[in-house]
Amino acid sequence: MANSITMPRLVVAGTASGIGKTSVMVGLTRALRERGLKVAVFKCGPDYLDPTYHVRAAGSTCHNLDGWMMGRDAVIGTFARACEGADIALVEGVMGLFDGASPATEEGSTAEIAKWLDAPVMLVIDVSGMARTVAAIARGVAVFDPELRLAGIFCNRVGSRGHLDILRRALSDPPVLGGLPNEPALTLPERHLGLRTADEQAVPDSILSELGRVTGEWCDLDAILTVARAAPPVSCQLSAKAEAASSSSRCRIGVAFDEAFHFYYEYNLHLLKSLGAELVYFSPISDPGLPDVNGLYIGGGYPEIHARALSANVSMREQISAFATDGGTIYAECGGLMYLCDAIETLDGQRYPMAGVIPAHAVMHERLQALGYVEVETQAASALGPAGLRFRGHQFRYSELQPLKDRIDCAYRVVRRRDGQVVPEGYTVKNTLASYVHAHWASNPTIAERLVDAYVAGRGTPAKCANE
Repeated sequence: MANSITMPRLVVAGTASGIGKTSVMVGLTRALRERGLKVAVFKCGPDYLDPTYHVRAAGSTCHNLDGWMMGRDAVIGTFARACEGADIALVEGVMGLFDGASPATEEGSTAEIAKWLDAPVMLVIDVSGMARTVAAIARGVAVFDPELRLAGIFCNRVGSRGHLDILRRALSDPPVLGGLPNEPALTLPERHLGLRTADEQAVPDSILSELGRVTGEWCDLDAILTVARAAPPVSCQLSAKAEAASSSSRCRIGVAFDEAFHFYYEYNLHLLKSLGAELVYFSPISDPGLPDVNGLYIGGGYPEIHARALSANVSMREQISAFATDGGTIYAECGGLMYLCDAIETLDGQRYPMAGVIPAHAVMHERLQALGYVEVETQAASALGPAGLRFRGHQFRYSELQPLKDRIDCAYRVVRRRDGQVVPEGYTVKNTLASYVHAHWASNPTIAERLVDAYVAGRGTPAKCANE
């Protein structure tokens, strides 16, 4: 189905990670909402954490846009669907503007997404201790890729109103659209996977409100809206299947969702619903037992932070173990894999019993154990379908499984995008499939189709491969 995107839109990019893009995104979203505008929010890249701030700021769902995992058509289609009913769309970038899956190309970068969407870019620069150099940075970015619509600069960590005035005089083209002062009260908290999840206990609404208030005072919102509204129409193709959830329910999928498990790509959940799956959310921390479902989907999150509470819910652990033993279909990613293990060992050496489906312990480390894009090829039949299926995903973890048997049931051949290293993965026990890979099914939508089929059938076929 042909369509045309006419939505006012703006990409909030940065010169690097940690530059303050999320603070700017949250502040701008809140300031625009104060004007009565409905804001559609997006995040470039595979990140699960920044979107939790966007959801709080916008009061609506945040969608990931990842060029490497999704491809152009899925990115544009997702953007078009999520913009329905909105007045303006804001897209937060990932890392630096040109950083992505490769140091030599724009693949997987914010710049790639901005060009696909034909969206103007507002570049966030940390200007602490800076004056005229801001003009050199802006000029360098503009010259580096003339096809990019660099529409303005946002000055973060400004020393004073006078400092912001100096920056405006130093740079006239592109214009300085606003700034945020360098105040601790406007800083969002962090933890080992980046920003903290934006739950109300960790991030009070007062912080988000203050960001919105200060952004409204320090920025030229009229100029920002003019820039966003100048974005030209973009054509896209929408499939009838992907546009809306199925009207009939083929199966009920129990989706783990609480403080410990909430890393899900909205695209994946939408795809399951479009295929006739009814998603039933439950909490492994607080619910006494499983809901009445055909299968389970346990995503990533922070099970190590909530290990004590997860372990204390013995009835839930026992029911999940029994569900797996009886041949129920379970699909789990990263944190879900850790929860399905015999135990989680935290950094302080404490070991907390878990569901006991995967015969290993998930051991936390101070240093990253894996980070980056991966490509998966299934080596044998599983709940995701037959051997030979390929899809893309991402890993970001501080834990590893110990000990692993000499031979372990697994279904994946995982190739790391960064160094080409090949790792056997995708651990299977009966009809349970659990992996450290956060998969994005836009890279192969048939994965979701086969998974729903497995949930409907209530069975899957495990495979064997040698462990390293």
